[in-house]
Amino acid sequence: MPTHPLPTTVVGSYPQPEWLVDRAMLSKSVPRTRMHAMWRLPAEHLQEAQDDATIVAIRDMERAGIDIVTDGEIRRESYSNRFATALDGIDADNPAIITARTGNTQTPVPRVVGPVKRKGPVELPDMQFLRKNTDRAAKITLPGPFTMSQQAKNEFYEDDEELAMALAAAVNAEARDLEKAGADVIQLDEPWVRNNPELAKRYAVKAINRALEGLTVTTVVHLCFGYAAVVPGSNKPAGYSFLAELDDTIADQISIEAAQPKLDLGVLKDLSSKTIMLGVLDLGNPEIETVPVVADRIRNGLKHVSAERLVVAPDCGMKYMPRHVAFGKLKAMCDAAATVRSEIG
Repeated sequence: MPTHPLPTTVVGSYPQPEWLVDRAMLSKSVPRTRMHAMWRLPAEHLQEAQDDATIVAIRDMERAGIDIVTDGEIRRESYSNRFATALDGIDADNPAIITARTGNTQTPVPRVVGPVKRKGPVELPDMQFLRKNTDRAAKITLPGPFTMSQQAKNEFYEDDEELAMALAAAVNAEARDLEKAGADVIQLDEPWVRNNPELAKRYAVKAINRALEGLTVTTVVHLCFGYAAVVPGSNKPAGYSFLAELDDTIADQISIEAAQPKLDLGVLKDLSSKTIMLGVLDLGNPEIETVPVVADRIRNGLKHVSAERLVVAPDCGMKYMPRHVAFGKLKAMCDAAATVRSEIG
């Protein structure tokens, strides 16, 4: 793990190459069930192609100067569907159709038809591949139990809390294997705590803590307002409706996006026990920010959080960007972090 202040990382994803995925299909939704048609290669060549694309993503992050790299989530169709649909008790082949909270989108989701249990490792080979191909600190992400419980149709458990706790146990079993495989950081993606804050207040912290139970590596909970490619900035709220509550989790870090929504960072006072992973790249803007612009965003974060408690990152949803733009933004971010680091000594 980096020992200098203001270490840099990514939220998780990085652009998948055009030769690997149908990016036009990818851009239309964030799938909850599997989207095998997204992949351009036949099954017999897919793993090798994903390996090659993963190495490209890792090397891009290293060239940009990222301190804590990921595998770019290259093997995933979305941040959550690959893990969620690999569990016992989940029927992803015969999905339910639900109406999105906006009321105008019909979304296929997995059905929970029996006891949810982890059959075996899902992301373990991804972590092993990442560890073999970088000597930098390595992070891997998992979908959070609360979010997965909201992205499925519960047809088995008495209530959604019982489902979330079963999912938390499955996530925890996976996370423990990822830790053994050399993960330095394990992150849970929990965007739906903002979508449904009243339900989240009932049991999200309990489920998150169960998912992170017993881990000794650095742990993160990530929140967002929706991918810039799918949710325009004009439709984003001005603040998080479920944030202060995360101070009660056992996670070491809380990850938020702040650049595109122009978040008032005064809210960070409610997370006094946590390190903050701060989004400083606006992924809704196709232009590559200049180093001074990103440096100012980092300095703004330092008005509310000490340098020892600040990790520098982009906003989320980098997979939807053109690769050259994503790389340029990461390079500007790393150079900006170095600039501010030199200022604070």
